[in-house]
Amino acid sequence: MRKYLPFTIIALLSSLLSVTLFNFISPRRVVWSEDASGDVRYAHLVDKLFSDRTNSPFRSSSPTDFIIAAEMATPAVVNIKALIEESGGLWQGGSMTGSSGSGVIMSPDGYVVTNHHVVERSTDIKVTMADKREFSARIVGSDPSTDIALLKIDGRDLPFVVFGNSDSVRVGEWVLAVGNPFNLESTVTAGIVSAKGRNINILRGGASIESFIQTDAAVNPGNSGGALVNTAGELIGINTAIITESGSYEGYSFAVPSNLVQKVIRDLREFGSVQRAFLGVSVQDLDAETAQEMGLPNGEGVLLNRVASDGGAAEAGLQNRDVVVGINNTRVRSTSELLEFVGRFRPGESVTLDYWRNGKKLRSSVHLKDVNNSTKIARVQGNELEDELGFEIRDLSNSEKNRIRLQGAVVNSITKGSLVYQTNMQPGFVITSVNGSRVKSAAEAIDAIKNAYNNLSIDGYYESEPDLYSYRFKKRGG
Repeated sequence: MRKYLPFTIIALLSSLLSVTLFNFISPRRVVWSEDASGDVRYAHLVDKLFSDRTNSPFRSSSPTDFIIAAEMATPAVVNIKALIEESGGLWQGGSMTGSSGSGVIMSPDGYVVTNHHVVERSTDIKVTMADKREFSARIVGSDPSTDIALLKIDGRDLPFVVFGNSDSVRVGEWVLAVGNPFNLESTVTAGIVSAKGRNINILRGGASIESFIQTDAAVNPGNSGGALVNTAGELIGINTAIITESGSYEGYSFAVPSNLVQKVIRDLREFGSVQRAFLGVSVQDLDAETAQEMGLPNGEGVLLNRVASDGGAAEAGLQNRDVVVGINNTRVRSTSELLEFVGRFRPGESVTLDYWRNGKKLRSSVHLKDVNNSTKIARVQGNELEDELGFEIRDLSNSEKNRIRLQGAVVNSITKGSLVYQTNMQPGFVITSVNGSRVKSAAEAIDAIKNAYNNLSIDGYYESEPDLYSYRFKKRGG
């Protein structure tokens, strides 16, 4: 045994000498990292195993599981089944079709947010919770320009999801999609945020707002209206769409940011319709070539193509070819980001714009207006005539306008035994004129009916029927 001892000692000394020489001669490894300010810095490997400081730019580490977030969100995500009555005409029977999707309970007294396209034209809506309780729901209001709808169910002490701040969401952040794909209840999938401010041209109408959060969390038919939550279980978006050629998930899904959702549902709850504010401009994304021609530092920003003479932007001094790069001290890179931010405000409120003109950076405060260049809040809810005449009306959706090529207001519901019920008018009737005067919206129709002395003549059309229908009756007391 003693004869092997010298060899063992020599081997150990040789190994120690080799390691020492390698560490002395070999170069130190360098890791490139970027901090939150965008400054590139070096991050050398630390000499000790546990350091008092870390060079990681992240404020928190990614979780190894999503159990807590899933347990917080899942009870508040519901399954929605919406029945649509397809009219076969005045003298023909109709048929019932249905759609299904998801929704998110936003308050313990039963307000539920979902997508407009899930409940559009629905006459009967059923909401089923994760614990199998079922409720009938009514539509409080719906906004096709953001694809958001607000429902109400009669409940107390219901589980609900807390809003998170979608502006603070970062690309690369872990998120969960919770919904009911293919009617598979309470399904949770995970992914990361792969982009923000994404426009995929899925919503119709010139006033639509598309500034989606893009994720790779699996979303399939039936997930629409469900929750996109962060790892704290906070709602950061409403899942709305996928890009697909097969009809099912193929890699990317898109959610309406929670900050925009909050504004929309507040309006729907308070007014029954969205109080939409506008800058009064026509815009396009800035490209690198145009930015170079204008002497701008980069291609980020929004180019103003046209500034309406009576809009808020014109009154604030903005001009054609100005390039907006910021709003309320928040950087603006694209038209989708600008439209989303403005969409969070109501007419009469103000925003501060930063913009480039002739190589100089300027700032102006813009007083926002509605589509009619008014700063007043429109308070029409559609049920103003229910007590007196027995029907509710609403504005035509963008899809209905494109489909039937009419302007006016659509009859949403009729109370049995009411004055309107006795005329044989049917839900779905599109009012185009009142006492011979054309109406273009629910607000105009309500004003015209209220201002009529006693005799009423309401004219309009039913979808897929070319004939003009007229309903004549007297108001109560007339």
